[in-house]
Amino acid sequence: MEQPDIEQLALKGVRVLEIGQGAGLAYAGKVFADFGAEVIKVESGAGDPWRHMPPLAKTHADVTGPESVLFAWMNTNKRSVAADVLDAREHTWLAKLARTCDIVIDARALTQGVDVLKQPIWSYNTSSPLAQCPIEVDITWFGDSGPYRDYVGSDAVCRAMAGAVHGSGPVDGPPHMPHDLQAGIAVGLATFSVALAAWIGREDGSRRYVLSVLETVFSMVEMEAAMVQDKRHSPRRGVNRFGITHPAGIYQTSDGWIGTFTNTLAQWTGLCTAIDRLDLANDPRFATGAERMQHADLIDELLTDAFINRSTQELVASLTAEKFPAVIVPTMEQLLAQAVHRERNAFVPIKFGDVRVEGPVLPQRLGAPGPLLGGSVPTLGLDTDYYKNAATTEGSLLRNRFPAATKKLPLEGLRVIDLSMGWAGPFASRKLADLGAEVIKIESPSYPDWWRGTNYTQEFYRDKVYEKNNNFNLMNRNKSGLAIDLTKSEGKQLFIDLIKQSDALIENYSAEVLPKLGLDYGVLSRANPDLLMLSMPAFGLGNAWSNTRAYGGTLEQASGLPLYTGHPDGPPAMTSYAYGDPNGGLNATAAMLLGTLVKRETGKGRHINMSQVEGMLTLTAPFMLEQSLTGQVSKRQGNRHPVRAPHGIYPCSAKDTWLVLSIASENEWRSLCRLMGKKDWLHDSALLSSAGRLARQNMLDTTIAAWCRQHSVEDVVTMLQQAGISAGPVQTLTQVLEDPHLNARGFWRKLAREHIGHYISSTTYFRLNGEPMPINKPAPTLGEHTNEVLQRLLGLSPDECARLEAERVIGTEAYPKQ
Repeated sequence: MEQPDIEQLALKGVRVLEIGQGAGLAYAGKVFADFGAEVIKVESGAGDPWRHMPPLAKTHADVTGPESVLFAWMNTNKRSVAADVLDAREHTWLAKLARTCDIVIDARALTQGVDVLKQPIWSYNTSSPLAQCPIEVDITWFGDSGPYRDYVGSDAVCRAMAGAVHGSGPVDGPPHMPHDLQAGIAVGLATFSVALAAWIGREDGSRRYVLSVLETVFSMVEMEAAMVQDKRHSPRRGVNRFGITHPAGIYQTSDGWIGTFTNTLAQWTGLCTAIDRLDLANDPRFATGAERMQHADLIDELLTDAFINRSTQELVASLTAEKFPAVIVPTMEQLLAQAVHRERNAFVPIKFGDVRVEGPVLPQRLGAPGPLLGGSVPTLGLDTDYYKNAATTEGSLLRNRFPAATKKLPLEGLRVIDLSMGWAGPFASRKLADLGAEVIKIESPSYPDWWRGTNYTQEFYRDKVYEKNNNFNLMNRNKSGLAIDLTKSEGKQLFIDLIKQSDALIENYSAEVLPKLGLDYGVLSRANPDLLMLSMPAFGLGNAWSNTRAYGGTLEQASGLPLYTGHPDGPPAMTSYAYGDPNGGLNATAAMLLGTLVKRETGKGRHINMSQVEGMLTLTAPFMLEQSLTGQVSKRQGNRHPVRAPHGIYPCSAKDTWLVLSIASENEWRSLCRLMGKKDWLHDSALLSSAGRLARQNMLDTTIAAWCRQHSVEDVVTMLQQAGISAGPVQTLTQVLEDPHLNARGFWRKLAREHIGHYISSTTYFRLNGEPMPINKPAPTLGEHTNEVLQRLLGLSPDECARLEAERVIGTEAYPKQ
């Protein structure tokens, strides 16, 4: 495994200060560091709490106690300085250090409250306001405004309040939560991307953004908010039953587990063929996803009988031959042995003192510009003396800039062709559009984005159903929409001519589609040698799995994550309907921004071959690292936390109402005891430590659940938050749309759109000067901007556009394939 040349790394020479705590902050810093930035991690004298997050190992002979290899993976290639950010005596040199940095990512608000944002770290101990400052992204739980502004948060609480928990788990509950790291990685990618966009647009000056964890985590289930608006959203249906289609779950085989995902009638027919039950293919009970969901128990019984005596590999081969989305759901042992991942160097070495383990690689594969393939981890405070030295902070303003005085967005001037469909690719390109890029979405009149709908009936065309699906609308704001038939020679030429006028292309087709159209990277790069192109198929290009059909749920299955999610006595449990899609979109955004930066600095484009499943592998890090370290993975813990107790989901007085509670400190524990009137707990010394409480979780959970059942979820949240305890309601997506905090902050915007009147759109989860990025236009109707764009960029006349539309090369209405 050959490391990239350090001198060619994308972020070589960029200095980043990482200050605060939390998985999101650490992962943002990791992406910067693994692409070559000088990341200075500020920890307290006791160290980042994540240094004690399992799995643990004895890393250094001279260090007391074991340390976290998960912390190691999250902090490769960084520098560590030890300083108490609450001690005013430390502020002078930390402020000077911050002023030597290009970028500051600051999560102090998570532990100190949002008022800490009133004075940025770089502004301490200055006699007058500074004219220049670094780029900054501040991470908060709930933003710096709104009714929840001062709430105590946690990754689990924000996930529950964002609607990302309620839909999973048994019908009767409780819902289940995944490992905190998963929300942290989403927040880390969001933080990194916003900061990098500001760095790309640094000629305008410095920008300071405030990011909300709650709003970021909501983006992971945003599709379901569209389904609520379309009145298609269903209540919790049970483990591995999501959305409006079935079977889309996990089944036991003779030697393991298999993941299936059935969306279309053709896929159902393929499944029936593979299990030798063609009699079911045309059974009217199973004609649509909704009808199959109504008969989910019957289908599960049929598949359980059909799968249990066959090997996983045999079943996957049979189903794949029928173009059916099916994958092995691997254990971590199996995952680490899978040849495709080994060939792609998906697992990289992590060095932490005397310990060597393997962990997931970053999925943004740029080649020479990075990422680094693994790395080492600093001991606590290793670099303190170096950065505390006055010589290090000489000329401290050299890296800082005047604040941007214009409302210009950081990516203005960047033109991106969006050839993606569904959720993952359009989510990524939407983020680029939100940050100012001109995004031109291209569909075909005979093959529109499948998120407009896939039930190609007469009504679909006659009633323009393809203009009424809010899944499409939520993912495609701020874009121009073109409709071009790429199967026709003139359509292909129009596309190539647009590529010549553009900076970048993003596509998430199956691996074989663009080569069949004669529009692969080889062809397009000849037309535009400087083209940046991101391909993001499920399993990457050029390997044995490249042509595997997959949805977002398939990616979660293939990562192995469900084997380590859910209740201990339950089956492997998926987290949501299409987890891989928003995760893929966040990773693709970061990849596109890295590629854009490299192109601007070198003048060279490139083809980024991003495997979406590798983005899901990062979420498995705690389990993969444990497997690598010990040769096994601990049993699923349900809603319990590796180091916090009590931590879980508790029933409240009304039916299907739940509280998430997460005790992170001794102060919170004492407050909980007083609130519940548990004097015996207060005086029990064994319960003062998290270790003592972890040992008695059954007793604690039973007592807390009984207490919660006496109160409404609203009342118990109010009591707990007033006592300074991290807690929140497990909200449905309907409740999220009605949430008073999100509405008070203007997170929801009503957008007018032809054919439906209006729809409710989210805004951005990051804000500049208290405002989200502007929404300049709603999602385009099919081909809405075709004539305008072709005339403006390619110089076509109105008559030429009219001829092309008459010949169905371009269009503004969908029609059946011919």
